[in-house]
Amino acid sequence: MQATKPRIGKAEVQRAADLLAAYRRGKQALDQRIIEDERWYRLRHGAKTRPGEPAPASAWLLNSLLGKHGDMMDNYPAPDVLPREPSDTQDAKTLSRILPVVLERSDFEGLYSRNAYPKLRHGTACYGVFWDTEAEDGLGDIRVTAVDLLNLFWEPGVRDVQDSRNVFLVTLCDNDLLDAAYPELSGKLRSPVEATTYRSEDALDRSGKSQVVDWYYKKRLPGGKTIVHFCKFVGSTVLYATENEPMFEGKGLYDHGQYPFVLDVLFPLEDSPAGFGYVDLMKGTQSYIDQLDSILLNNARLAGRPRWFYRDACGVNEQEFADFTRDFVHVTGRLDPDDLRQIEVEPLPAFIANHLQNKVEELKETSGNRDFAQGGTSSGVTAASAIAALQEAGSKLSRDLIKGSYRAFTQVCTLVIELIRQFYDDSRAVRITGEDGKPLFLTTGGLARRDRRPAFDIQVRAQKASPFSQMSRNEQAKELYRLGFFRPELATQALIALEMMDFEGIETVRGRIAEQARLQMTALQQPSLSGGQAAGHNQTISRPLTVAEQQIPKAAKEAT
Repeated sequence: MQATKPRIGKAEVQRAADLLAAYRRGKQALDQRIIEDERWYRLRHGAKTRPGEPAPASAWLLNSLLGKHGDMMDNYPAPDVLPREPSDTQDAKTLSRILPVVLERSDFEGLYSRNAYPKLRHGTACYGVFWDTEAEDGLGDIRVTAVDLLNLFWEPGVRDVQDSRNVFLVTLCDNDLLDAAYPELSGKLRSPVEATTYRSEDALDRSGKSQVVDWYYKKRLPGGKTIVHFCKFVGSTVLYATENEPMFEGKGLYDHGQYPFVLDVLFPLEDSPAGFGYVDLMKGTQSYIDQLDSILLNNARLAGRPRWFYRDACGVNEQEFADFTRDFVHVTGRLDPDDLRQIEVEPLPAFIANHLQNKVEELKETSGNRDFAQGGTSSGVTAASAIAALQEAGSKLSRDLIKGSYRAFTQVCTLVIELIRQFYDDSRAVRITGEDGKPLFLTTGGLARRDRRPAFDIQVRAQKASPFSQMSRNEQAKELYRLGFFRPELATQALIALEMMDFEGIETVRGRIAEQARLQMTALQQPSLSGGQAAGHNQTISRPLTVAEQQIPKAAKEAT
């Protein structure tokens, strides 16, 4: 029987390589901006205008980035899966406990910290959510990774990477490793290395490497469903293609039908999935700061090392005069005051130093990195409540930044859930930590059912709060205690006040106060004990209920 010709062969790969070259040309401006931003981040932007002059590169810009990164890590996200139908409640609870374990296996906390830097620097961080067939000793598992934006290519002009007809991920691999993994590559022509790279401090040798291309592309089926196919190739050689595999030919690589990439964008652009970051926002001001620093340092250098006018044949020994360690300088003949005269260096006008300080304040203002955001204060502000209020008002930019990362985190969790649904079978068990602190094993049974695809909502909360936030909550709890919110006889007033308040954990507080209200009401409505029953007991006094006490049942019912 004649073998069926593969759908993806040399001709299709050549067309894909041409598309990749076109996508690469369309992304050149973004790649160059990323490389330039990296130079500013590494404090390599200082340039000497003249030989011998100082070339300062102050770290005001880097300090702002570190402050934003600290805000993101103080609010590290944690997922909470919510069902849309009552029948999916148990699955939602299971996923809420399995998702953190899957993310922990990929070291997502370190990944989140690492991806925070390119988001702040370049305006875009990229996550990849893949199924790794070699993980867990061949059993396979979900792998979440950071993707370098220089290696990812999409159709020029699209705003969402999911709207691109093709997406390419390019990596470099040693030729000997490729030959060992794919014997069919041995002796074949490799593709030239065209990868755009950073200005590394290491001497990189790419002569023994080849460009490996992961090609993702979307196809629409006759019924209207869109699927994603995958092809890995080197040069004109196909290493793997889902269209050439019978089990994937009609459904694609992933059942969710999306590219396995999530872009976390800071400041979005209209004509690109990528955005721009704080380095682009601040490097103009940072450049002026460095130039003014250079002027001040050069003036200080000239004033700190005196120079002299020296008349020829004045009789002064030059070597002894220039040697500050000598106590005596020999002079031949009579020394006239005009023979040696110090070159005076005029101090710079005060407005230059003032302008430098203004530029520093401008950089802090534009980046939202005011002194209060880092715990500093200005004169006249000493009250803790005033400092807290200023810190809260000054953190709105960080809160907006973190919400954007939470949206990207929600997309990552959605892709992880879809891979769990597709690849996890009923027999797979995941070890978690139970409420009593002991290991507990959860099975994924029911999550991979095919009769119905339950939909879930993912709510993201901050897993780790900053010490200041914890202190604020503690102070809030003590203030509620001082005001009598937890006194049973004041439960009605407390519940009314809580209706107008909003803080984390308010539902728990409202429920506990309502429970106290119910117990108080029950105690007041108990009849008096008889004489025989009262012996040895504290008799409960029965009296008419006040108007406030009569309102407790209604308030407790509404709170619970």
